Amino acid sequence: MPEIATVISNRPIASDYRHLILSCGALAASARPGQFFQLLCPQPVGEKPFLRRPMSVYAVQADPYRIEFLYKVTGAGTRGLATLQAGDTIDVFGPLGVGFTLDRQWRHIVVVGRGAGLATLAPLARAAAELNIRVTAILSARRPDLLVSVDLFQTYGAEVIGVTDAEATSGPANVEKVLRALIAQDSCDAFFTCGSARLMRVQQRLAHEFGIPGQIALEQQMACGIGLCYCCVRDFNVDGEIISRRVCWDGPVFDLAEAMP
Repeated sequence: MPEIATVISNRPIASDYRHLILSCGALAASARPGQFFQLLCPQPVGEKPFLRRPMSVYAVQADPYRIEFLYKVTGAGTRGLATLQAGDTIDVFGPLGVGFTLDRQWRHIVVVGRGAGLATLAPLARAAAELNIRVTAILSARRPDLLVSVDLFQTYGAEVIGVTDAEATSGPANVEKVLRALIAQDSCDAFFTCGSARLMRVQQRLAHEFGIPGQIALEQQMACGIGLCYCCVRDFNVDGEIISRRVCWDGPVFDLAEAMP
């Protein structure tokens, strides 16, 4: 259901990202990790974003009701978001989609994300902490200053391992080495990932080798966000059969084993 939310703050984070905090109603604040909203972005000068912008949930708060987004300024829609100031209002539609699921029997999960995927995965830290599930977060970015969400993960007790292109530590071979060490230490009951096809394939291979379950949040262009337009259809491999699913309606969180690049 759409609602009008009020901007509390909208400040830059690192060099490429901004952190938007909104005052909202109870429904918006009930969003689960992995769900998303369709935001009606303001029009920047000289531009007219035509569609709502899908944005994954970064954090929620129940008292008072608030919802947060972490976004990278890349196009007309996000350039419009960047113009919002405290006291402005914005039309938000959500929460939408299927979020992450945590098994209470798990004792330690591993989160692997890159780029905007770091924002999508961040709410898992709080959800896991509430179930006494430990988290190791492997966060990947081009440079150390772009490792956003580190503070949020650490706030909820997660161990954070940063890997970057600049330090030549973000490649699949090194990440696989780190993951194998965690598996050997019995510190990986499940994988959660978003933001990198290369790292997804590493986790799929290890998940198959060691029988570890996993979930992936997929990023996809969307129009309606509610499954009507079929703009966000992707293929999945389900027991050897290729089937099509709508990312906005059937996801955006899917079984890691079934996802395809």
